[in-house]
Amino acid sequence: MISGAWHGSWCWNKIVSRLERAGHGVIAPDLPGYGLQSPPLRAITLEMWTQHVCEILEAQSEPVTLVGHSRAGIVLSQVAEHLPGKVRNLVYVSGFLLQAGESILRVLRADGSSALLTYVNLTHDKGAWVVAETAVKELFYGECTDSDTAFASARLAPEPAEPLMTPIQITAGQFGRVPRSYIECLRDKAIPLALQRKMHTASPCRQVLTLDCDHSPFFSAPDELTEQLLRLVTPAKTGVQ
Repeated sequence: MISGAWHGSWCWNKIVSRLERAGHGVIAPDLPGYGLQSPPLRAITLEMWTQHVCEILEAQSEPVTLVGHSRAGIVLSQVAEHLPGKVRNLVYVSGFLLQAGESILRVLRADGSSALLTYVNLTHDKGAWVVAETAVKELFYGECTDSDTAFASARLAPEPAEPLMTPIQITAGQFGRVPRSYIECLRDKAIPLALQRKMHTASPCRQVLTLDCDHSPFFSAPDELTEQLLRLVTPAKTGVQ
């Protein structure tokens, strides 16, 4: 399970425990660079993230269901391009499901509807993206409890700049042969519903499920998100990675 921008593995805590109680093995790694400060963040690339997750998958005895939230969508797509035989299913949770040659920044600017465009800026050294503290609740945790919002806000870290500007490189012969599913978040202000639907319409998914929640269902709707993930994991005893 791969977390989205500014987030770490901690965002999956409630989901991991629920999936484990249901009998599934779960890995929720931090990506390289999480928690670092600039200038080291300037060295973080999408390829580094891809290789990190590929190494985890290569250590597994069987193909996995790979789950990614938001920005993690680009990691899912690149991992599937590199190791299609190790991925049983890709699950994009309000994730960036991009076309070959697209980048997150390009898609956001072309669409123009995301509040991220207003509240996210580059640091002075251009090594990282940061979110205005006053907008965190609105963007990510609009329907979350105060305690979950405080827990998460205290753990947000600068987001490496380069991966969000990097065009993904995928092909029909590799990425295209891996089954994929999409979980929509109806009240998402970071990745608005219309943009979610534009992406999964352009890259049709085997299943499209819906949650009536904000951008962070792992906090605002953990039971519902777990239920949907369990529906997508087949056969029943396959680990969710």
